[in-house]
Amino acid sequence: MSEIGLVGLAVMGQNFALNVAEKGFRISVYNRSPAGTEAAVGRANKEGLDGNLIGFDNIPDFVASLQKPRRVMILVRAGAPVDAVIETLSEQMEEGDIIIDGGNEWYENTERRKELVAKKGLLYMGMGVSGGEEGARNGPSMMPGGSKEAYAPLEHMLAKVAAQVDDGPCVTYIGDGGAGNFVKMVHNGIEYGDMQLISEAYDILRVIGGASNEELSQTFSDWNKGELESFLINITSIICAKPDDKGEGYLVDKILDKTGMKGTGKWTVQQAAELSVPAPTITASLDGRFTSGLKEERVEAAKFYEQLGVAEPSVAESPDDKAALIDDVRQALYASKICSYAQGMALIRAKSLEKEWDIDLGSLARIWKGGCIIRAVFLDRIKQAFGRKADLPNLLVDPEFGADIAARIPAWRRVVQRAVAAGIAVPGMTASLAYFDAYRRSRLPANLVQAQRDFFGSHTYQRTDMEGWFHTVWDESFGSADTATTSAYNN
Repeated sequence: MSEIGLVGLAVMGQNFALNVAEKGFRISVYNRSPAGTEAAVGRANKEGLDGNLIGFDNIPDFVASLQKPRRVMILVRAGAPVDAVIETLSEQMEEGDIIIDGGNEWYENTERRKELVAKKGLLYMGMGVSGGEEGARNGPSMMPGGSKEAYAPLEHMLAKVAAQVDDGPCVTYIGDGGAGNFVKMVHNGIEYGDMQLISEAYDILRVIGGASNEELSQTFSDWNKGELESFLINITSIICAKPDDKGEGYLVDKILDKTGMKGTGKWTVQQAAELSVPAPTITASLDGRFTSGLKEERVEAAKFYEQLGVAEPSVAESPDDKAALIDDVRQALYASKICSYAQGMALIRAKSLEKEWDIDLGSLARIWKGGCIIRAVFLDRIKQAFGRKADLPNLLVDPEFGADIAARIPAWRRVVQRAVAAGIAVPGMTASLAYFDAYRRSRLPANLVQAQRDFFGSHTYQRTDMEGWFHTVWDESFGSADTATTSAYNN
C-alpha cells in the first residue's frame, strides 16, 4: 500500500512524485492522460525508484492502493480542473481521508472546497508549493493550510520532502481555511517585486554604466556573496553570461521584452487594495508587466517621441565612476528589496488578523530560506526580526533593518535620480523609495485630501486639536450643506 497518492503529472507533479519516492515513501500516481503516468513511471525506473512509484490508469484502483487515512495530493491547473478531480476522488474516498491541493489556487476556493468535502467527512488542505521544477524534485518550500487535523498525518512526510535549511525543514502549518494559499499568493507577489527590482538594477548598470554581459554576470555573482545573496540574484548572474546557441552574442539580449504572468501577482495587489495595505513595490512590478505587454504600442511611441526630439536612453560608454555606480545600485537594490518583503509581510499580517489565522510571520521567513524562488540570505534576519517582536507592524521599524536602510538612503536617492535623469523607468525602486519616505513621515498631505473630500462631498474630517468629526461650509456659492448628514461619510 502507498502512503500517499498524487493526481496530475505535469512538470511539477512528476518531479514532486519522484521527490517523495526518493525520500523513501511509496507513492501512487495518476494522470488523466495515460502518457503522463507512463512518463513518470519511466523516469522512476531510470532513477531506480520504481519500487516506490506506482502508476495507475483509473481512479478507483488508484484510491484503493492507498493506506488509510488516504492522502491524495492534487497538482492540476487551478479552477474547474481541481473541482472535477475533487468530485471524482470524493466518490471513492471515505470519512477521515485527506485531499491536498498543491496548486496556486485562489484562497477562497480552498475555503469553499474545505466546507464542501467536510459534508462527506473528508479533510482538505490547500498547500502552496514554491521552488519550480528544481524545488519540486529536490526539496520545495511548502505552505500547508486548511484542516489542522489533516496536517498531523502528513507532517513527517512533508518534513522529509521539503528543502532543508540550518534550522529545519522548509514547511510548517500556516493556518486554517485558505491561509496556505493566501501566503503562497503573497510569496509570489514578493517574487514579482524582487524580479522587477533586479531587472531595474540590470537596466541601470547596462545603460548608465555601459556594463557588458560579462561585467553584469560578474557583478551579480559578486552581489550573491554578500547581503543580496539569493536564488534570483544567482540565476541572474547565470542568465547574463549565457551565450546564444542559435546565433552570436548572448541569449538574454535576444529575448522579447514582453513578460508573462499567471495571476498571483494580480491577486496580491487586489488583496492589498481590499485590506487597505499599501504595496506599491509589488503594484509597480505588476504594472511593469502590463506595460511590457504593450510591445507594439511602445515601439510606435518610441518612434513618435523620437520625432519630437525625445530619444530613447542610449547605452553609455563606460563611465569613470562605474565602480561607484555599481556599489550605489547594490545598496539601492537592497533597500528596495526590504520594502518589497515588508509590504508582503504587512499584507499577510493584515489578512491573518482579519481571518484569525494566527500566522507566525517569523516561521514564514524561516521556511522561505530554502527551496522557494524568493529564498535569500536576509530571510534569516527577517525571522529574527519577528522573533524580537512578534507583532512588529512593519519591517521598516525593526531596529536592524531600519539601520540598514538609513545607511543606504544616499545611494538609493542617487540611483533613482540618475535613472530619472537618464529617462530610464525604475518604477520598483521609485515606488520603494516613496513607500519608505511616506511611511517614515509623521505628517502627510492627506489633510488637504480630507479637506477636498469635505468640500465637494461633505465627507467630514477629524482635527488634530480636538476630538470628533467636523464639516465646514468652505464656500457658500458651491452649495455645501452646513451640517454633515451621516457618519457614513467618515471613510
